[in-house]
Amino acid sequence: MRKKIAAALVALALTGALAACGGKNDDAAEQETAVASQDLIIRATNWKFDQAEYKVPKDTPIRYMLENEQGAHGVEIEKAGVKLSNGKKSKVATLAAGTYTIKCSVVCGQGHLSMKATLIVE
Repeated sequence: MRKKIAAALVALALTGALAACGGKNDDAAEQETAVASQDLIIRATNWKFDQAEYKVPKDTPIRYMLENEQGAHGVEIEKAGVKLSNGKKSKVATLAAGTYTIKCSVVCGQGHLSMKATLIVE
């Protein structure tokens, strides 16, 4: 009886592992096919970004990249569809003119809620 239970658990674990490996990540495919004309690197340290304000041109494919220099952080550019965290370190996006809020998307400690910057697309 124990051997049957052990075999069932092993089979279940293998099924789960194979399902995870075969999944398609549409974001990754989108990133690979999009060609950026420039990069914007957002550097994060404990409770702040390296700049209070970033500027990029409108209607231009930009590769947004995250570099964690201190602590564990993520980036979300609100209303732009850009989210970087959990190993996803870049994304190419073309944004319309406007002002967007960049915020840390990973709870990083005491100053997390004030960890914001502005993206100006002009």
